[in-house]
Amino acid sequence: MDLDQLHTFLEIVRLKSFSKAAQTCYRTQPAISAQIRQLEQELNTTLFERLGTRISLTMAGRIFAEHAEQILALRRRAQDTINELEKVPRGELVIAANEATCIYVLPTVFAEFKKQFPNVQLLVDRAYGTRVVQAVVDNQADFGITQLPVQEKKLQAVKIHSDEIKLLVPAGHALASHERVSPEDLKGEQVLLPKGGTTRARLNTWLDAVIDELNVSMELDSTEMIKRFVMAGLGISFLAGSNCQEEIAAGDIQCVSLGPEPMIRRLGLIYRKDKSLSKAALGFIQATLANAGTGIQEFPAERMRALGD
Repeated sequence: MDLDQLHTFLEIVRLKSFSKAAQTCYRTQPAISAQIRQLEQELNTTLFERLGTRISLTMAGRIFAEHAEQILALRRRAQDTINELEKVPRGELVIAANEATCIYVLPTVFAEFKKQFPNVQLLVDRAYGTRVVQAVVDNQADFGITQLPVQEKKLQAVKIHSDEIKLLVPAGHALASHERVSPEDLKGEQVLLPKGGTTRARLNTWLDAVIDELNVSMELDSTEMIKRFVMAGLGISFLAGSNCQEEIAAGDIQCVSLGPEPMIRRLGLIYRKDKSLSKAALGFIQATLANAGTGIQEFPAERMRALGD
């Protein structure tokens, strides 16, 4: 049974004639007769009674006509809804990102997106490092925000934001006067390390030469906990500079660059290369590029054209 058969059947019902229905359906009469026979065979019933040149619906035909009308009406509503979706997108987008990115990078992105797409719900999947990448690869999230580079070949990555990972110390700490600090400068200090993620992996490499001489007192999985513990004098730690601007401005903590070279953090927006991007998804990309930082020049040209459509 297909929609074309239902349309033919209802045309015969409306016109009370196979020959007239053949004209409106742009088919021959034998062709639509064959459609009805196939329909009757599939339903295992007779739909029309043929009385000479006249036809009328059987009881089964009348019942089926009601359902056929409902099916075609539902199909029209579905098509109308899909057409409307292009004009007024709705539904949801799932964004995988860690807590700090959601707090310090994405609020203006989300606010701008909701202005343009008020009927699209944004769902945040709090994840870290490789879990962000895996969520996008597994299609559990539409987009991810993570540190670059990303090696997964299935994903498109676009740089959207950059800042510097710095040493975080309480106000007035001896290391606050340094222009840069080396791993050796941290010997004897109580060190609070992020529990996991890309930043932790990079810090492990940076600290490798002195790791056996460090006093790692705690591993924390929250940016807010790290800041609070540093302010309370429980140790020194590491954070992206953009994640502690308010506390620096208030004089509660101080940040020092790592040496010999600064540790630059580059955040990227990632999504599957083979994923069909809806109007809402393209709108989220545009809002992210416009409000999270730089990177629009790196966006694929064919996708940029789609943003302007």
